[in-house]
Amino acid sequence: MLPLSLVLVGALVLAAGWLLMRRLGPDGRIGRILAVTPVVPVGEAREIAGRGANRYVGVFGRVDAEEPFEDDAHRPLVLRRTRLELQRGRGWEAFEDNREVVPFDVSEGLDRIAVDGSALDGGLVVVQRESVGTAADLGARVPEGTEPSTPARLRIELLTAVDHALVLGVPSLDPVAGPILRPGLGRPLVLTNLEKQEAMRLLANGGQANTRLIAILLAGGAVGILTGLAWAVLDALA
Repeated sequence: MLPLSLVLVGALVLAAGWLLMRRLGPDGRIGRILAVTPVVPVGEAREIAGRGANRYVGVFGRVDAEEPFEDDAHRPLVLRRTRLELQRGRGWEAFEDNREVVPFDVSEGLDRIAVDGSALDGGLVVVQRESVGTAADLGARVPEGTEPSTPARLRIELLTAVDHALVLGVPSLDPVAGPILRPGLGRPLVLTNLEKQEAMRLLANGGQANTRLIAILLAGGAVGILTGLAWAVLDALA
C-alpha cells in the first residue's frame, strides 16, 4: 500500500503544480517553452529544415538584415511594434497595434537561418518602452465614447540588427527565404534578446515566487510518482 500511496500523493502534487502553471496565462506558457526547448547550432537547424524533420528547437546568434530601418535614435531596426492600449477592468486592451518588420535572420559563424518576423506576437520577449497617461492625452485616436479619464498607455517593442537573440521555432524551407524558423507543432515563434533567465523573470512579471513553487511541485510530484513505481516493482520482484 505504501508505494501506491506515494504514487497517489505524487500525482496530487503534480496536478497542483500543473493547475498553478495554467493560471500563469500566456506569458507563463512562453516561459515554460523557453525553459524546456533544446537549443541547437544554426547549422543543425538548417539541416532539420532540409530534412523536413518537423522539430521545435531554439537557435542563438546575431540578428542581421540586408535592409534595416532607422528609428529617431538612428538604431538599425528589424522590427518595431507599437501599441496603444486602454485599461479595461484589471487588464489592458489594445485599440492600435502597428508592426513594422523587414526580412531578417540569425547567424552563427558562417551559418544563418531566416526568422518569420511577421509571425512574432506574444512570443516576442524584449524590454518594452512604456508611457502611461489618460485617453484625453490621445485626442481623437481613442475609440468613440471613451471617457477622457480612462488610463491609457503606449508600449513599444524593438529589435535591432546588432542584437543577439534566442529564437525558438520549427525550421522549414521557404522557396524564397530558404531555411526559416516559423511557429509550429502547436507552439508560437518565440524570440528574445535577453538572457534566458532574465526573459523568464520578465514573463513572470513579479510572480517569481509562484514560478519557484510550481517548479518545486512539478519536480516533487514527478519524484514521488517515480519513487512509488520503483518501490512497487522492487516489491513485486522480491
